[in-house]
Amino acid sequence: MNRSGYGIIGGLAMLAPLGVEEERRLYPLIQQGRSAAAAMQRRGVVDPGRRRKLRRQRHAGQEAESLLLRATLGLVRTRVMERGYRFGNEELESAGVEGLVNALARFDPNMGNRFSTYANYWIMKMVNQAIQQQAGLTDSEMRLILKYQRLERSSPNRRLSKREVAISLGVTPNRAQEVMQLSRELSIRRFETPELKDVGEAGREGESVDAPAWVIDALREACGEDFDAFWQVTFKTMSMEEIAKTYRITRQGMSKRIDRCRRAVLESPQAERLQLWFDQQ
Repeated sequence: MNRSGYGIIGGLAMLAPLGVEEERRLYPLIQQGRSAAAAMQRRGVVDPGRRRKLRRQRHAGQEAESLLLRATLGLVRTRVMERGYRFGNEELESAGVEGLVNALARFDPNMGNRFSTYANYWIMKMVNQAIQQQAGLTDSEMRLILKYQRLERSSPNRRLSKREVAISLGVTPNRAQEVMQLSRELSIRRFETPELKDVGEAGREGESVDAPAWVIDALREACGEDFDAFWQVTFKTMSMEEIAKTYRITRQGMSKRIDRCRRAVLESPQAERLQLWFDQQ
């Protein structure tokens, strides 16, 4: 499989996502590498041949960990984008990469989970912490905002009342109103960055897509909540399987949603202008 560059995030070169079997083949190498590193730190390994073997295993394990990390960087980009922030926010991207590195250090292949599944928690934790710091929110405010946003996502087709929010969050109506206002203010902050940065186009190593704000606005209007997935598929920063897993639907279901996005884009008022922009990339 071609592992050409897919852009840069957090100072690291992204690689194409790994398939399930590709990822699982790395686990024994990682385990052997870690065991070899631990053995070399212990006293008593004096045989030169044994030390050379341990060094080779340690190096192979480190290479496997590096490949696993860089092939999962797309998940960082997805999570940052899901929070509503446009690319170019280096703090959030760096926070997501920090979460990914933390996850790799703690990951135990013997647990049976895919690394991306395990890493998701750490990425979101660090990204949310970075958002909290940027917005100057307290821990309790951030917890309530996240809970309110989950509540919003569970009821996408209707406006929640202050009373409903208060009951769901376990707070007073006045406090619920404050949380709703904080969430709106946070949403406004998300779209202050004028352009998307460093979205790598498949097959064009070292290059990136620099999308003007009108392109993003037009695609968001056409695709709605599926904009992120449409963008990922269009520029191949994640595989269809990885995106479907992120949305917790089947690959077939994700493919149908992407097809709907394509039709909506082609039927949008900006269709000709968008096509011209895409042709120039």
